[in-house]
Amino acid sequence: MKRPVLDIRGLVVHRDETLILDRLDWRVQRGEHWVILGANGSGKTSLLSALTGYLTPSAGEMELLGETYGNSDWRELRKRVGIVSSAVRQKVPDWDSAELVVIGGKYAMLDYWGKVKAADRIEAARAMRAAECGRIAQRDWRVLSQGERQRVLIARALIAQPRVLILDEPCAGLDPVAREHFLAFLQRLAVRKNAPTLLFVTHHVEEIVPAFTHALLLRSGRLFASGEITRVLTSANLSRTFGSPLRIRRRAGRYALSAC
Repeated sequence: MKRPVLDIRGLVVHRDETLILDRLDWRVQRGEHWVILGANGSGKTSLLSALTGYLTPSAGEMELLGETYGNSDWRELRKRVGIVSSAVRQKVPDWDSAELVVIGGKYAMLDYWGKVKAADRIEAARAMRAAECGRIAQRDWRVLSQGERQRVLIARALIAQPRVLILDEPCAGLDPVAREHFLAFLQRLAVRKNAPTLLFVTHHVEEIVPAFTHALLLRSGRLFASGEITRVLTSANLSRTFGSPLRIRRRAGRYALSAC
C-alpha cells in the first residue's frame, strides 16, 4: 500500500486540566477528500492546529506527507500544506492588491514587503487562474466581496503547489448565492488532475459537494466515526455527533439536514 498522505495514531492534546483531543486515529490516503464535522468544542480547530504544527500534541504519533512529527521541520512542511481560514482572512491588509496577497503565499507571508519579481507575477497569475479569480488581480483587498476573498486565499494557497489544502469553514460569511458559486468552484478544483488532498471543516452538511469521498465526525474531542462518506453520514451518526435528533437526506450528491 502506498504511504498515506496523513497518518495520525493515538493523538492526545491536553491544555492544563482540559482534555481537548483523546486518542484520535485518522488516516488519509492519496485521492481522498475529507470533510470534518462536529459541534462547537468538539476539537476540530485543535486537530487542524496540531496537524499544522501550531499546537503541540501531548501524546501520539503523526505523519504528514511522509514526515514524522518530532523528527522533521514542521515549518518547512507547512509550505506543502495550504490553509484557507478566517484567521488568515482577517490578517490581510486592506491596501494589498489581490495579486500581492497571492504572491505572499509563496513566501508564507502576509503584508508582503519584499520585491515582487516577474516570476512571482507569473506564478500568481497561474494560481489565480486556477482559483478562477484572475480578473481581480489588481483590486485592493478592501473592495473584494467575501466570495472573491475566499478565491484569492485559495490562489494564495495554490501558488506553493500544496499537496494538502485545508479549508477551515471557508463558506462562513458568504451569502447563499456566493456560497453556491464557491462550492461549485470547489467541486471543479477537487476533480482536477493532481488536485491537492482537501480537508474541509464545516458545520453544515449542505456545503458538502460530491467530490468529497470521506468524512470524519468528532464528538467531545473523540473520533466518533470516520470512513467513506456514504457510510458515515447517516441520521443516527449525526444525531449522536451533535447530541440532537437529526435527519439527513441525499439528493444528486448533495445533502440536507433537518431536526426531527
